[in-house]
Amino acid sequence: MDSQIESLYTERGVEGVRPRFAYPLIRLAHTGPLTIRELADSLDRSHSAMSQTISAMRREGLVETEPGADARTRRIILTDRGRDLVPFLEAEWRATEAAVAELDDEVPHPLSAVVTELERALARRSMRDRILSHLEGSLPGPAPRP
Repeated sequence: MDSQIESLYTERGVEGVRPRFAYPLIRLAHTGPLTIRELADSLDRSHSAMSQTISAMRREGLVETEPGADARTRRIILTDRGRDLVPFLEAEWRATEAAVAELDDEVPHPLSAVVTELERALARRSMRDRILSHLEGSLPGPAPRP
């Protein structure tokens, strides 16, 4: 789905924007400058993932940083280009949500329900633990460190 959304961006003349940029750009437009930690927390993402996203958005000229409250923090702010894209990204976000709802009506297991159930299953037992249980005894060499 992301590649198709990205192709829609390209068709509309929106270059260098990935679907994963939309929600952070929209959030910054509505809240004003935030630190990476604040932005990550507000979007329920890891600091590491948000840091990588911010770096990519900075390379595309969508955001820049300014000094934060202390020397250790930087606040993320929208550039004019980033701000100009927000109305389109909000419209695309609403259209994507409508398309997902349409898909949910067409398939026997709604996407949103599947994602919720996957999250619950992974909360009960992580993907790492599941993989490790299948690896035990199948790899030659020393045992893994605890």
